[in-house]
Amino acid sequence: MGFQNEYKTDSSFEEELKEPEKYKVILLNDDYTSMDFVVEILVTIFHHPIERAVSIMLKIHREGEGVCGIYTYEIAETKVEQVRRKARENEYPLRVRMEKA
Repeated sequence: MGFQNEYKTDSSFEEELKEPEKYKVILLNDDYTSMDFVVEILVTIFHHPIERAVSIMLKIHREGEGVCGIYTYEIAETKVEQVRRKARENEYPLRVRMEKA
């Protein structure tokens, strides 16, 4: 009877749905934060396996910075705050930033 017309999708609605913007969380190298602490951050906050965490830490050490992950704005912002808090608690000057991916 008219089942096909009843289940049509509204194309204007579909066009409004967009993928949320993504942001990179980046750790910066410094001369004081220990490599072990950076690995700990990468494992506990960013949930990288130890081998990947060591690889990212070495990139940060050698190149001055490294991407820890790519997230939606709110999650990236939370990760940045978690890194800053943990660094302060452990008296490290570790710097972190986020930027559009």
